[in-house]
Amino acid sequence: MSAILDTSPRWPAALGTTVVWALAAASVIFWGLRLAAPPESAAPPALVAPPVAVDPAEVAKAFGATTVQATLTPDAGNRFVLMGVIADGDQRGAALVAVDGKPPRPYRVGQQVGDGYVLQSVDVRAARLGAGPDTPTLLTIQMPKPASATGVMTASQRAAAAGGSPRFAPVTAPR
Repeated sequence: MSAILDTSPRWPAALGTTVVWALAAASVIFWGLRLAAPPESAAPPALVAPPVAVDPAEVAKAFGATTVQATLTPDAGNRFVLMGVIADGDQRGAALVAVDGKPPRPYRVGQQVGDGYVLQSVDVRAARLGAGPDTPTLLTIQMPKPASATGVMTASQRAAAAGGSPRFAPVTAPR
C-alpha cells in the first residue's frame, strides 16, 4: 500500500515545475498568435443606398404644373464665408475661407476653393473667386463687419473714443 501513496518530496516540486512551464508555453503561444494576427480595423462600412435622383420637372408635372422655372443649384454666395485675408500690393496672398459650413481653411491665390471655384485674388477685406485663375470673376466675398460697426464696443474701444488711453481703460461689465 505504501507504493500507491508515494509521498516523496520530489512530487510537489515536479508538479509545480510542470504548471509553471505550461503557463509559460501558453503565454508564448498567446502572444505569438496576438502579434501574428492582422491589425484590428474598424467595422466594415455600412452599405448605403445611393440617393434617389429627383427630377423637379417631373415632380411639378405630377402636381399639375405646366412649366418649371426653378433651379435647384445652391447659392454660391451662401457657400463661402471669408474669415480672414493676408494680401499684398500685387494681389497675391491667402484667404481663410469656410466652405459649406465647414471649419475655415487657408487657401492661397490660385488654389481651388470648393467645387468649380478658384481663389483668383485677395484684397484688404475681400476675395474674388472664379472658374480659373485667368477667367472672369464669378463671386466676390467680403469679410464680416467688425464688432464696432455693429454698435458693440469693447471697453478699450470706448476709452479710445472718449480720448482716454486704451491701456488704462476701466473694465466694465457688459449690460
